[in-house]
Amino acid sequence: MEDASDRVERVRQLINDIGLAGVVEIVIVVALGLVTISMSRRVLEWLADVVPSRARLYVLGTVPVLRLVVLIATIVWIVPIVFDITLGNVVFIAGGLSVALGFAFKDVASSVIAGIVVLFERPYRTGDWVRIGEDYGEVRHMGMRAIKLVTPNDDVITIAHDRIWGESVGSSNDGASTLMCVARFYACGEHDGAHLRAALQDVALTSAWLNLDQPILVIVDQHPWGTRYQLKAYPFDLRHQFLFITDLTVRGRTVMHELGIREAIVPGLPESPAGA
Repeated sequence: MEDASDRVERVRQLINDIGLAGVVEIVIVVALGLVTISMSRRVLEWLADVVPSRARLYVLGTVPVLRLVVLIATIVWIVPIVFDITLGNVVFIAGGLSVALGFAFKDVASSVIAGIVVLFERPYRTGDWVRIGEDYGEVRHMGMRAIKLVTPNDDVITIAHDRIWGESVGSSNDGASTLMCVARFYACGEHDGAHLRAALQDVALTSAWLNLDQPILVIVDQHPWGTRYQLKAYPFDLRHQFLFITDLTVRGRTVMHELGIREAIVPGLPESPAGA
């Protein structure tokens, strides 16, 4: 077995004599990698705002992939400068790092591994509207460890990727350029349900935000307190979902009042995020 001095000597032999030229090269490579990641993210985010809405999510989806490629290329470039790369040395380094990093960065490593899984399984993408646990919002940034969600209240929430191991992830659009929005109406008393259902369909058809390529549905169900109408339709752009729901709700209530239909008071009505 190797004693402590043998291990120290082995480690010393792993490291190359870098010198000033090597240090300068490492600094330049790291700087180029950081600049490339930053500039590519800015360019792609700008491009996502100017391309048609159908292509926006595809452009945003390339940001984390490009970041991963640049990080791997940077590491591959730097490692031979610092270490004497042989098969034996690689095995020695991997064994030591796996033990040290396993204890020191267990949670971080789990999040990074989950981030790599996310790139392939794609439960969410940049630009998607997702629900993770109690949090709902748009994925504005995908890092290697976590994502940043911007909620309807404009709060920024950072969520580690490793939450996908134990929680379900709900995606409202799953990479599509639009999502289903639901406006709910509650009617009480006797009324002409078929007439109100047709009127609510007209409300959606005349909305400025409507995506005409998607279906419009009015789902009706009966409850002890009255009748619930769910007007389901798709906006042209998923970023317009709250304006779309507001438009449907305001004009739908106006139609109910014009038809002389009283709104029901629903006991214990829970709040739901837009698009739910």
